[in-house]
Amino acid sequence: QAELDKNTRAVVIKGDRLCGTDHDPQKVAAAETDFAVRRAELKDSPGIDATGGVINVYFHVVNKGTGIANGDITDAMIADQMNVLNSAFAISGWSFNRVSTDRTTNSIWYNDCYGASETAMKSALHQGTADDLNIYTCNPSGGILGYATFPSSYSSAPSKDGVVLLYSSLPGGSAAPYNLGDTGTHEVGHWMGLYHTFQGGCNGSGDYVSDTAAERSPAYGCPSGQDSCRNRSGLDPITNFMDYTDDACMFEFTSGQDTRMDSLFTTYRFGK
Repeated sequence: QAELDKNTRAVVIKGDRLCGTDHDPQKVAAAETDFAVRRAELKDSPGIDATGGVINVYFHVVNKGTGIANGDITDAMIADQMNVLNSAFAISGWSFNRVSTDRTTNSIWYNDCYGASETAMKSALHQGTADDLNIYTCNPSGGILGYATFPSSYSSAPSKDGVVLLYSSLPGGSAAPYNLGDTGTHEVGHWMGLYHTFQGGCNGSGDYVSDTAAERSPAYGCPSGQDSCRNRSGLDPITNFMDYTDDACMFEFTSGQDTRMDSLFTTYRFGK
């Protein structure tokens, strides 16, 4: 069974939000075929889709010492990040309840949470099951803002499931213009099953959501009125949480994205 790449990573290079994982079209198509098969199997189940609910969150602060500069973010920053998530996903019916926060001082994990230490870090700290969200904050190398696992990867690597965020991308952090907490929103969107709005460019099925306009490539900053796919209807969805614009420019998920999140969560996470 072919499967979509396990992780999606957003990388900052020269001030831009960029993705470090190649979403190979063939792998995406195979993953969507698997999803369609699983959906067909669920059709006989009553009340097929969970259309919202409360997702428990386990928050893991990995640092190299005391103080924000060492990754030891404050409780207030964590609370603000949770508020950002709940505000962003409110329209979808999903909310997030932080059930615990732990703090780990480990300089190797802190600086290598995107590299070889990811497995060790997550194996030691991960809690819950497929429908619980683990968020890790650290200082990933290479200017990475964050990365997340897709729902379809849980069964093959449950302990690696979750979202990893650059500690300074949380509200009040120093990673401007990506320090209002919407790196968290973007990565949790992936964790819920969403692709980037520019997935597939101007052709094909794109992000597999019908009400997000096609987009040739990522948008940066906040380029009002941009239309990179003139052969397709609609302006580029620069205000969508799944694009690469500045945090201040992002403010919405579409109805179609809401439906997709419900379907992916039900298929791969709910009760698993």
